[in-house]
Amino acid sequence: MNKQLKFAQTLLIAVLLLACKTPTPMDLNKENLIPKPTSVVATGSSFDWTSKTKIFISENQEESKQIANYLAKFIAPATGFTTQVDATSKADSKNGIVLLLSGNKILGDEGYSLTITEKQVLLEAHNAAGLFRGVQTIRQLLPAKIESDQLQVGPWEIASGSIEDAPNYEYRGAMLDVVRHFFGIDDVKRFIDLIAAYKMNVLHLHLSDDQGWRIEIKSWPNLTTHGGSTQVGGGKGGFYTQKEYQEIVRYAQERYITIIPEIDMPGHTNAALSSYAELNADNKATKMYTGTRVGFSTLDTDKEITYKFIDDVIGELAAITPGEYIHIGGDESHATKKKDYIYFVNRVQKIVSKHNKKMIGWADIAAADLEENSLAQFWQTRPKNALAVIKKNVKIIMSPANLAYMDMKYDSICPLGLNWAGYVNVENAYDWNLETYVEGISKENIVGIEAPLWGETIEKMDDIEYLVFPRLPGYAELGWSKDVNKSWDEYKLRLGKQKQRFQYMNINYFASPLVPWQDQARDSVVMK
Repeated sequence: MNKQLKFAQTLLIAVLLLACKTPTPMDLNKENLIPKPTSVVATGSSFDWTSKTKIFISENQEESKQIANYLAKFIAPATGFTTQVDATSKADSKNGIVLLLSGNKILGDEGYSLTITEKQVLLEAHNAAGLFRGVQTIRQLLPAKIESDQLQVGPWEIASGSIEDAPNYEYRGAMLDVVRHFFGIDDVKRFIDLIAAYKMNVLHLHLSDDQGWRIEIKSWPNLTTHGGSTQVGGGKGGFYTQKEYQEIVRYAQERYITIIPEIDMPGHTNAALSSYAELNADNKATKMYTGTRVGFSTLDTDKEITYKFIDDVIGELAAITPGEYIHIGGDESHATKKKDYIYFVNRVQKIVSKHNKKMIGWADIAAADLEENSLAQFWQTRPKNALAVIKKNVKIIMSPANLAYMDMKYDSICPLGLNWAGYVNVENAYDWNLETYVEGISKENIVGIEAPLWGETIEKMDDIEYLVFPRLPGYAELGWSKDVNKSWDEYKLRLGKQKQRFQYMNINYFASPLVPWQDQARDSVVMK
């Protein structure tokens, strides 16, 4: 009996000590957030997320509930917590995690404020997208092992203080080429999750090219039956059914990412020309192509069947794409005469508009008569086309190949990627400014940044991750952060401290020697 009493007393003391636990002193200013927030004020203490912590939202805020459930689901594997989400009329007065949509428009569509005390983490935003971006900040404020898919040992502490944050540019994206080598929907979802973690909001999917056609078009079924049958090197290829594409779109929407589909034309069209003879000038279908040469194919710009084809394709794609843009490519159409190219782009622009979408094209479209609501993507190493576009009052997406192409090799011994635009190491990828890179292209001309990943040399998800990381967080920061005093020397320290996070996220990143990676011992995994 005495032993039982002693055990009960010991247990009671332990519970009381736990209840009276002094918050751990922590410095919010020393957290290594990427992208860097607009402002951070530290208060020197911390919030401890425990198994009893709840997430509170206001009543009748369905989008807040979805984001709260996303957060609860995200932290579950590493913590083992089943975090309850409660809707209440007085959410902001509760102790715990509070996600609040407010009427404050100051921070814009994606901005948020985060106030962390010893008892509460209050995340406020005007729009749900802002809440989701703020959740990514909470994610980075938790220990790196929160990213683990296996149970870990806590504590799960968040430094106290306040953060005010909003993006510098409205368009912050990445492009994935699924044509040169095809990637299934699980890989695309993984890619979406990776870019979402760094507050990107656009995924540009390159869906057609010389080597393949990757999206089902029901009115032209041979595009995928035949045109989707192979890829670079002669492999099997593949394509997305419209149902699968819609699944990708929904998955992206849940992470407040817009899918922009690209159908490249009038060049880069061999897969279509091979699928339908009537799209060729000589009415003879071409052979499928599995190499990497560019500039040899073109649709016949004089045939009406060409525009019937494009109208059908854009119409079906627009119907399953909720975003406002369709990308029509337009690059490297060397086999198309200039006057034919201009006529073609002008006409396709009207087709896109007919289907209630706006056109994006690579900056080569500068030759055409562009509508002011179109966008042009600056990719060439020389800015001639981009400057011409600006004179037509059309805005630019910044993707200069010699800085922003993620398929460029890091250096001469990099096993993946190309080098036609030069080598793009991690420092070069980060150490430039969108609004000062080209004289004559200022912030008012730019909607944002996109980092493309072309697929000639990538065959599996590990290949994608190797070329994307660690460059992508830098591109995300270039698009998000307003820090006019940014420097590579400061950024590389924050990037180096992402090492454990990359590891827990199972990212096959390139450990660039330019980055001082922080080599901390990883916590032992506790089996479930």
